Amino acid sequence: KPKSLSMREAAALPLVGITALEGLQRASVKVGQKVLVHGGTGGVGHVAVQLAKHFGASVYSTASGEQAFRIIKGYGATPIDYKTETVADYVEAHTAGAGFDVVFDTVGGENMTNSFEAAALNGQVSTTVAMVELDLTTAHFKGLSIHVVFMLIPMLHNHHREAHGNILAQLAQIVDQGGVKPLLDEQSFNLSEVGQAHDRLTSGQAIGKVVVEV
Repeated sequence: KPKSLSMREAAALPLVGITALEGLQRASVKVGQKVLVHGGTGGVGHVAVQLAKHFGASVYSTASGEQAFRIIKGYGATPIDYKTETVADYVEAHTAGAGFDVVFDTVGGENMTNSFEAAALNGQVSTTVAMVELDLTTAHFKGLSIHVVFMLIPMLHNHHREAHGNILAQLAQIVDQGGVKPLLDEQSFNLSEVGQAHDRLTSGQAIGKVVVEV
């Protein structure tokens, strides 16, 4: 547990933090790169934005609404309104048409086609939601590397479980250095309200992590 976090904040970190850090590490994020995060105020997305910034990248994130834009700007990243800007528009505006070095897609599904379009030649695309049939033609002709992050593998298959401990230790250091702060949804729930908490999570209205306090 990071020393600087409350128990409620710390509870929000492991799943999304492990996923975000693994996705960025597998994409080999470097200082000076341009990184695009789809869904930068969601659970994984808000940590990925902060970690990419911590690692020295210039970070951009798709979102919608003034509250989401304020949060993303607060992380030192540039918000992109995916409802009003096309992929071609924001690729031209922020990369002079070259594309982003790394795209972290926490939306997934059909949005992965947007990630392929937004990525630079020989770029890296990490995704947490790859359960979809896609035409990989764009990825082929751009020479993209695609990383699918499924953080439950160590637990489901008892496969290199120590990797999660190592990541959590690294995350705790980054958090205590001020590099990452968990974003918690404004609504609080106790254990007897777990059904309502799940409804809040699936409603799409939550910003950040929904936490149940025991």
